[in-house]
Amino acid sequence: MKKFYLIFCVLGVALPYWQFLPWLMDHGIDPLLLFQEAAQLRIGAFAWLDVIVSAIVLLLFIVYEGRQLKMPRLWMPVAGTLVVGVSLGLPLFLLLREIHIEKQAQEKG
Repeated sequence: MKKFYLIFCVLGVALPYWQFLPWLMDHGIDPLLLFQEAAQLRIGAFAWLDVIVSAIVLLLFIVYEGRQLKMPRLWMPVAGTLVVGVSLGLPLFLLLREIHIEKQAQEKG
């Protein structure tokens, strides 16, 4: 599963930024225009609201599950979620979780 999560970490950055970077090059850093264009159509607003709800749930899950498992470096998937989005935050957290669980099992065994 670690390879799967790692591949999706890369895709989770590459695919969204494949669309965002050309927009950024055309318009520069303009948060107001970004939000206006994102919410211009109902389907865009639908997608953004879905992502926002998913990001909030993911951030809570990272903090809760990470603390339960006493995982280090929880800032990484939190930052990944805030800077890139759920597409990076989720697979990165699952990758770090998998590594942490394997390490704990090796230490016990």
